[in-house]
Amino acid sequence: MALIPLRGTLLDSDACLTLDDVCHACSVRTEWIVELVEEGILEPSGDKRIEWKFSGDSISRVQIAWRLQHDLEINLAGVALAIDLLQEIDSMRSRLRNRGVLHE
Repeated sequence: MALIPLRGTLLDSDACLTLDDVCHACSVRTEWIVELVEEGILEPSGDKRIEWKFSGDSISRVQIAWRLQHDLEINLAGVALAIDLLQEIDSMRSRLRNRGVLHE
């Protein structure tokens, strides 16, 4: 099996990204990001679209949303629910690991 090299930039959750930054990093249309914001999948700071700032975590949320919508054909309401559930599972796993109950 051949290995495929991966390229990317690591961002911490404190990173401050513009709408254009997110669109460019994820290769998506601005209108689709706006739909994610309207659905509550992304929560930028700033009142107006031109003022929106996104955290570094937004990149992974956009990538997950894209895969759910395009690979599994889930509508945006379903994507929002799935992402919330995935985050809850991750949070529960972290709590279990911290308590020594879960070992990976």
